Amino acid sequence: MSKPSRVIVLAEDEHHEMLIRRYLRKCRIKTNEMFVRRSPSGRGSAESWVRREFVIEVRACRDRQSRRAKTALIVLIDADTHTVQDRLTQLDQALQQSGGQRVGRAEQIARLVPKRNVETWVLCLIGQQVNEDRDYKTGRYNWNNLIPPAAQTLRHWTRLRNAPPGHCVGSLRIGVSELKRLSF
Repeated sequence: MSKPSRVIVLAEDEHHEMLIRRYLRKCRIKTNEMFVRRSPSGRGSAESWVRREFVIEVRACRDRQSRRAKTALIVLIDADTHTVQDRLTQLDQALQQSGGQRVGRAEQIARLVPKRNVETWVLCLIGQQVNEDRDYKTGRYNWNNLIPPAAQTLRHWTRLRNAPPGHCVGSLRIGVSELKRLSF
């Protein structure tokens, strides 16, 4: 499949958005080809918002694919204190409850589920040893400085023949596999 002409992103928060935008730029996706939707702050659970919007965007993405429009969908949703599989199951259940099918392997849909939160991934991507049960979001890190090199590393790890190194945490390994399914 050729490179998508449009990439839709659903993200919980600013750090999700920053990481995926920089990653997509490294994949040579132009800014005008990215459509990032972030959970509105102060309006309830960001995780619930992503699940609701996921159903809508999957339907729209599948409709575009049937018209031959090349669209990719990337969803970022933190696992928080749940497992990655719990979040993936919740996304599948949301689709099924709306009458849709689960995400197929051939679809241009990547579901990224950082365990515990995306800050864990950022630190792992810059080479720090991390524990997926620890909350790094509240640490005193300068995320604006850490996210650009993290996005560069993520791009490197998602190239076809590259594999994450041994220090890569489990949820990020799954995320790398999800991104490798996309045609960029």
